[in-house]
Amino acid sequence: MKESIGDTAGKIWSYLDENGESSITALKKNLELRPDQATMAIGWLAREDKLRFVTKGKSVKISINN
Repeated sequence: MKESIGDTAGKIWSYLDENGESSITALKKNLELRPDQATMAIGWLAREDKLRFVTKGKSVKISINN
């Protein structure tokens, strides 16, 4: 399980690096992730202080924390 979360975190990181800021919904759709996969991987990256979160209206946008 841990390895799968790490792999998904890597996919999310690469996607954000290539495409910039994204919503969680767009990440799940574009990377074809299950909701639980996305949530765990985003949590992993957030815990490592790798992501920045910005609320825009009702949506939360995620980007790489530079």
